[in-house]
Amino acid sequence: MLPQFPWLSLVVWLPIIGGLAVIANGDKHPEPTKRLALAISVATFVASLPLWILFDSGTAAMQFVERAAWIPAIKVQYYLGVDGISMPLILLTTFITIFVVIAGWEVITYRPSYYMGAFLIMEGLMVGVFSALDAILFYFFWEAMLIPMFIIIGVWGGPNRVYATIKFFLYTFFGSVFMLVALIYMFFQAESFSILDFHALELGLRAQILIFLAFLVAFAVKVPMFPVHTWLPDAHVEAPTGGSVILAAIMLKIGGYGFLRFSLPIAPDGSAQLDWLIIALSLIAVVYIGFVALVQQDMKKLIAYSSIAHMGFVTLGFFVVFAILRETGSAEGAAFGISGGMVQMISHGFISGALFLCVGVLYDRMHTRQIADYGGVIHTMPWFGAFVVFFAMANAGLPGTSGFVGEFMVILASFRADFWFALLAATTLILAAAFTLWMVKRVVFGPVGNEQVAALTDLDRREALNLAVLAAATLAIGIWPKPLVDVMEPSIQHLVQQVQVSKLPAEAAAIDHDATVMDLAAAHAN
Repeated sequence: MLPQFPWLSLVVWLPIIGGLAVIANGDKHPEPTKRLALAISVATFVASLPLWILFDSGTAAMQFVERAAWIPAIKVQYYLGVDGISMPLILLTTFITIFVVIAGWEVITYRPSYYMGAFLIMEGLMVGVFSALDAILFYFFWEAMLIPMFIIIGVWGGPNRVYATIKFFLYTFFGSVFMLVALIYMFFQAESFSILDFHALELGLRAQILIFLAFLVAFAVKVPMFPVHTWLPDAHVEAPTGGSVILAAIMLKIGGYGFLRFSLPIAPDGSAQLDWLIIALSLIAVVYIGFVALVQQDMKKLIAYSSIAHMGFVTLGFFVVFAILRETGSAEGAAFGISGGMVQMISHGFISGALFLCVGVLYDRMHTRQIADYGGVIHTMPWFGAFVVFFAMANAGLPGTSGFVGEFMVILASFRADFWFALLAATTLILAAAFTLWMVKRVVFGPVGNEQVAALTDLDRREALNLAVLAAATLAIGIWPKPLVDVMEPSIQHLVQQVQVSKLPAEAAAIDHDATVMDLAAAHAN
């Protein structure tokens, strides 16, 4: 039996209250403020560990559940809980935030208390997104987490930070409006804002398709999927290093999580009808965005486009399940695709976060991200060069690293659905190697590019610790992914069972089926 201690509330509110305390502490004595921020981030990670240690991996039921009335007049509750899908993402969030605090220790000199406090508050809000089981509570955390990131990019960002922040906010807020409309519609159908009640709600095919499209707009922007991806490279280029790390490692995963928590279980028939759209957009992201990354001259932009391509693998793994079920009827194969997408999300959090930290190391020393301004860094920064090569190979999907595991699982699942899906997805093994190693060749190897490169100093202890721990995590999942896969398996199997069961009302199922047949016949005649 799980303990009654409110672990989730602790992990949600400790960094939020701690972040406010860091801001209140001010900048008159920056060192104690930084130590306080680090202590809170470490304490939050430690507080999140019982979610893994005490987690019952033999059930798909929600665990560590907390439920209390919040706004009784409209049946909104403070309702938290986690399963095997959300719990690993919470640990990823609390883990990565520590490195963001450490990375800004020496670099952020302008109002460091506000900088670190904003990240801590955002950490708590992101954990809230992953643990909320009430739709309005989820929406509250979803919208609130935009504010700290807006401030981080707008205050500590680059020269075009105002443009990047406005574009980031407008894209994400625009998508959220459609999601809110869908949530309100389902409330009137279920007379509850419980997400689990939404999962049990019977919906007609037309309603499911409209709900799916509303969620698609919100989650596609957050992932981001092609063609609503253009805000991400601008945000990455202008964001400080910590902002880029959180964007790539955590915030993009919230869009993928939304598909699993809302789109697939709430609208399985609508998802099955439109799976071709998501598969097509995912494959475009994998192939086309890979070619776009090849021509980038800015290291941050290259890694940002790489993130879009790799997140295409995530959405492909999630939605290829319907094609697998149609072709083979194998629930195991469908679950394999979702597991691959989940492993890819966790892996990408480590690898992309580490790559942005590597770019930050160089930028802090030379204040340029242009690939052409470097060359021969390995001669003056051998330890740094070794880490960059390692993370570049992991980004390219080298066997033995976490980057290989998720991609290989998704490719295998895609092969069960359609040979061409797998072939197009596999092009990332070539394209990712091409654009990542091309960057490494020009930045790390070759003769020393200029006097500035010749004067570079290697990693300090703080930077080396960050990269070493992330490298260990990347290797651990690459060599032994079983613990991660095992903890997710019951929840993913339950999700596959949900998408296999039609949610069409019994009296409407025959009508919708006949209408679909007529539409297909008309299309064939045309």
